[in-house]
Amino acid sequence: MESVYAAMLLYSAGKEITEEKIEGILKAAGINPDPIRIKSLVAALSEIDIGEAIKTPLFTAAPAPAPAPAEEKKEEKKVEKKEEKKEEESLQGLAALFQP
Repeated sequence: MESVYAAMLLYSAGKEITEEKIEGILKAAGINPDPIRIKSLVAALSEIDIGEAIKTPLFTAAPAPAPAPAEEKKEEKKVEKKEEKKEEESLQGLAALFQP
């Protein structure tokens, strides 16, 4: 997994993804690189457009759940209102920290 992160780091920096560079990153992080995994990763990535792969979702959205009965909706609304109130109180407390 560390090899994949190293490859993504190289990609985001606009650098060429090579075995040597991935090994260098892993060694710098104090990780003992596995040359076989790195070689297979570089081979696999050479066939992929990483930019397009990042944009494409791996999973589609799950179908929407069935509507809840009216009683459950009332309870959910009460919980939501309590949570909103707590959040507002928290934000007000934070604002007080930054007022002169």
